[in-house]
Formats: sequence, C-alpha cells, structure tokens
Amino acid sequence: MIAEIGLAALWLAAALAALQLFAGVLALRQEQGEDGELARLMRPAAMVQALLATLAFFMLMWCFAITDLSVKLVAANSHSLKPMLYKVTGTWGNHEGSMLLWVAVMALSGGLIGWLEKRLPVRTMQATLATQGFVALGFYAFLLLSSNPFERLPIPAPEGQGLNPLLQDIGLALHPPTLYIGYVGLSVAFSFAIGALLTRNVTPEFARVMRPWVLGAWVFLTLGITAGSYWAYYELGWGGWWFWDPVENASLMPWLAATALLHSTSVLAARDALRTWTIMLGVVAFSMSMLGTFLVRSGVLTSVHAFAVDPERGSFILVLLAIYIGGSLAIFALRAGTVAEGKRFAMSSREGALVFNNVMLSAILGIVLLGTLYPLLTEAFDIRVSVGPPYFNPVSAIFAVPMFLVMAAGPLMRWREDKPARIQMELAIVGAIILGVLVLVAVLGDYSVLAILGLALSAGLAIASFMPLRGRKLSRVPLATWGMVLAHFGVAVSLFGMASESAFTKERLSAVIAGESQQVAGWNITLESVDPIAGPNWTAMEARVLAQRGEGEAAVMIPQARNFWAPAQATSESALLTRWDGQLYAVIGDSAGVDANGNQRWQLRIWWKPFVTFIWYGGLLIAFGGTLAIIGRVSADLKRRRAVLRGTEKRAEAEALKHGELGEPALAKDAQGKAHNEAPGEPA
Repeated sequence: MIAEIGLAALWLAAALAALQLFAGVLALRQEQGEDGELARLMRPAAMVQALLATLAFFMLMWCFAITDLSVKLVAANSHSLKPMLYKVTGTWGNHEGSMLLWVAVMALSGGLIGWLEKRLPVRTMQATLATQGFVALGFYAFLLLSSNPFERLPIPAPEGQGLNPLLQDIGLALHPPTLYIGYVGLSVAFSFAIGALLTRNVTPEFARVMRPWVLGAWVFLTLGITAGSYWAYYELGWGGWWFWDPVENASLMPWLAATALLHSTSVLAARDALRTWTIMLGVVAFSMSMLGTFLVRSGVLTSVHAFAVDPERGSFILVLLAIYIGGSLAIFALRAGTVAEGKRFAMSSREGALVFNNVMLSAILGIVLLGTLYPLLTEAFDIRVSVGPPYFNPVSAIFAVPMFLVMAAGPLMRWREDKPARIQMELAIVGAIILGVLVLVAVLGDYSVLAILGLALSAGLAIASFMPLRGRKLSRVPLATWGMVLAHFGVAVSLFGMASESAFTKERLSAVIAGESQQVAGWNITLESVDPIAGPNWTAMEARVLAQRGEGEAAVMIPQARNFWAPAQATSESALLTRWDGQLYAVIGDSAGVDANGNQRWQLRIWWKPFVTFIWYGGLLIAFGGTLAIIGRVSADLKRRRAVLRGTEKRAEAEALKHGELGEPALAKDAQGKAHNEAPGEPA
C-alpha cells in the first residue's frame, strides 16, 4: 500500500496544481479582489499541494529503505545488500526519483509562497501562483504519464539490480538535492517575473519579494556545483575538477544566469532601475534550468552524470521545454514594452558596472551554451566533433577577464553617477597588485597565459573585495554588505585555486612493485603493499601508500581499485592527502605484469596539486556570503514592514538608508556643505 499511497498523493497534488492554475487564470480575467472566491482558493491549494507532493516523495523513500522489490523503480536501482545510506539516497539516484524530488521541492516552494508572502498586490500574487501551478502541472504530467515512480511489477523481482557504483557515495546525499533546490528556486523567480509582467507590476517592492528566492537559488546552485565538482574530482579518478562535460555545463549555465539575475534584482529593489533586465534574466535563468533538465534526461548525451532515458520521455521533456521557454519568451516580447522605464543612471556608476558585468556573464553563458549544443547539432548530420577546454577556456576568458576587473572596481563606485577619478587611489593599488603578480609569475616560471592572468586577477580581486569596508565601523556594516564582501572574496579564492592547479600541478605515472618508491614535487611516494579486500557489495585491490615530504612524518594513503557486483562495474577510489598548500592525489590501477624477478607490478598514478582545495573553499565562501546577504536583506525588509505597521515608514527608511540596509550609501557633507556618498560598497 505504500506505493499506492504515494501515487494517490501525486495525483491529488497534480489536481491541486491544475486548480491553482485555472483558479488564477479565471480570477485574473474576472479581476476579482482579495475577497473573491477564486482568490481564496489559490493559497490553500498551493499549501495542500506541498503536503501531498512531500508525502509522495517520502512514500518512495520508504519503498527504497525497505527494498520493496515489487516496485519497478526499486528493483531497477537498489539491492537488498546495499548499505542503508545508499538505499535512501538512491531514491533520487535515478530518473523518476530525482524528478519526484524536483516536483516535491517545487511544491514546497509554492506552498511557502502561499503561506508566507503577503507583500505583493493581490493580482500579482494570483498571477505568480498561477504560473507556479502551470510549471508544476507540466512536471506532474511528465511523472504520471511517462515516468511513474510507483509502477508495480507483475511479479516482484527476486533481487534488485543495484545502484550505479559511481553514485554510491556521500556525494549523492549532497549534490543532487542542493542542485535541485537551486533549479526550483529559479522556477519560483520565474513565476514572480511572469506574474509581475502579466500585471505590469515590475516595481522595487516586487524585486524585494523576489530577491530572497533568487539569492536562495543562487546559494544552493553554488553549493550544488561545488559539491558536484569535488565529488567528480575524487570519485572518477582522473584527477580533474572540471572537464566541461555537457552535464556539468547544464548546471553552470543556470548559475551564470542566476548571478546576473541576482545583481539585476538587487539594483531594481534598491534603485528602481533595470526593470526589463530583471524580467528577461528571470526568464533566461529558468530557461537554462529547463534546458539542463532536457540535456540530462532526454538521452541525447552520454555522460557519467546523465540519466539514460528513452526517446519517448525525451520528447515529452522537449515539449515542456518548448512550452515553458517559448511561452515565456512570447509573453516577454508582448509585454516588455508595457514595463515602465526605471530610473536612469550614468554608465560611470555602480549600476553601470553591474550592467557591464551582466553583459559579460550573458556572453559567457552564450559561449557555454554554444559549446554544449554544437556537438549535438553536428551529430544530427553524422559529424562528430568534440568541444572541450581548448574552446571553453580561452574564449570564456575574453569576457571573464574584463568582468573580474570591473568586479573589483564596481563596489567602490557610487550609485547613479560617479567619476573614476574619485577612486583612483584604490584603482591604482589594485592595478599595481595585479601587474606585480603578473610580472612575478611570468618571470619565475613558464606557465600558460590563462594561469598567469588567473593568479594576478585573483590577488587584485582579493584585495579589492575588502576595500568597501575601508573607513567604516565594522560593527555597523550591514550583513548584506558582509555577504557581498565574502562572496567576492570567495570568487578570488576559487580563481586562485583554479589558476594554481593549472600552473603548478605535477604528475607521475609509474609501474611499481611493493616497497619501491617514486618522487613527485618533493614528495617521496612508496608503495608498501597491495592486498585484496571485500566490502558490503564490492571487492577491491587496496594499496597502502606512504607519502613523505622532506623530513616530515610519513602519511598513509589507501587508494582502491573496486569491482562492484550489483551492478557489475569497476571503479577507482582515489586517496587524498590534504595539506594547507595543496593536495596529494593517488590512484591505484590494474596489474602491470611482473618484473624480471617475478614481483607483481602495479600502476600507480600520483598528482601533487598545489592549492587545489582553494577552488572548493572559495565556493563555500561564495555560498556563505550569499547566505549572509539573505539574512541581511530579509531582516531589513522585516524592519521596514514593522515600521509600516507602526506608521513610521519614512523614519525607518531614513535609518535604513543611513546604515546601507536598502542599498544606498550613507550621506555626509563636505566642507562646503555639499552632500556626497560616504560609504560606497553596499551590494547592488
């Protein structure tokens, strides 16, 4: 009965999504107010739908936890001998389960909107909830009509086929859920954008409502990409942290769009500018998440990240893609002209810097999109091409380098209009640091141009990220400003890690016998032994490797070459030794025969990757900065709402402006009594 309860809950949730959609459409057409009958149906429908979708997901998780082999999905993706952790996480380690997780998170988001959000005008909220119901209804239809996760087998299977061994890792508990929450957050931002566009209510208040959702989606996308990168880095055993795999790109493209949307939304909330930009980026960000869904689940890609899906279901997703993206772009084309122009600003201003960087982000997004789709287009004509780092790295850098330079200067500029001469000292310091590191690295070694540029830019950006705090009382700096500073510093840290890994990595591949040593980048590596071991659902050859640097104490590394039997697959389990200045990465391979004395030789591959961990430390800093910004923005909005209720809105806004909580720098007067911005640096 567990599966039947889950399926019934899913059907009821779909019915409520349809009710939410049609009630919203009729309410908007009839122009009913808050007290209308149809308007009163929408919020409860969204909240009950959230409960039902969550119930359906937990019913599927229960089926996996008890290994109910009468459920087709469980039989195809689980095994009775699998550890409980992987039974539970295996719930979303497959196509149907991951889509149900997507739908459950989307329904929860819609329920939270219906329960908590009271700030938007009634008609805009109706349009938002109707759009959310429309998006959810498509996914419900996809699950129920072509990807039923609760389908029963006529006869229960004697044993399950097991989970893909590459997915049997703690990374499965972290990467997909965080990524899906990010995707769903973009669907909520999309619903807000379409709701505001339909009701012509693109205002700063709308942007303040939308901003926490965009920030939350961006934070979770950042965490998801960071976790996925590290998971692939240590799990696949090839020593790289990013391969420009099409499915990796499918998560990067929404993040790029969300980054641009985040800044545009904040400018609209703080300065009533970039109205059309905000709506367009809301549509583009969700379109990129939908495109990623199609790429991963349509069967057009072959990737360790992709789910194998039959063409029929791929066609279903393609239809949804066309409806959502095509429909939203059509609405944007029809209604964008009705959006009132926001406040004007000079290009030499903080808004101008943000617009420039949004254009750069959009260009990088276009480059990644072209490089991802081009091989698919050529393959349709029986021409196979491969697009990888030789294309993505240099072409992206054309736009990334000026973006980082403007990113260093932008937070130091004033709103609406400024003169670069005012911050010439700060710009000179950052420029000198960049130039000094550039020359130093170029002189000391023979490194690639991109690696040298990355090291120089990371140093300059790291210093520039803290300059908005200069001359300010740190205890009075708003959380949102701290969030911006830490997020920008996190970008510098990640960039430093990427450039260092590219420039300084050393590798040694050798065939060694037990007791033999090799040298790599000052490390003495000794293969002590290789022994067979057995795990819960695998066997392995486990190596014991001693790693010693200089006169220090030797550390033990335990790489494995595993063989799973459910399903049958060989994997490499790398061993990592982390130090403050880098990471030693070891992989044991197959037998390499015997030497002249009859001793068994083993393939041993070792990398020394200086500062590679900074890539992921930076990702965590970016996400932490975003989290602080969410807390700061929400608390500032709550203060403002409380002030409105007390009838003291003007005084509260004055206080908020004074301390930068609404994005406007504090004002001071010079010797002639002329007002000027005292503390540029509030996040836009």
